[in-house]
Amino acid sequence: MAFEDVWKKISWLYYQYILVTALYMLEPWERAIFNSILVSVAGMAVYTGYVFMPQHIMAILHYFEMVQ
Repeated sequence: MAFEDVWKKISWLYYQYILVTALYMLEPWERAIFNSILVSVAGMAVYTGYVFMPQHIMAILHYFEMVQ
């Protein structure tokens, strides 16, 4: 029963995503390409933040002399 509730919630969120982004107008293959590009860009943004943000934060802390 809990699995069905979770599945219904995920399906509802997916349908909301489809409607809000107007993907319902696209063919299934176009939707797959759009979603894969979206996931790729989001993944690159997370990776870039993970790799470069610590360096920038340390540079800011050094600039304001909060860290020696």
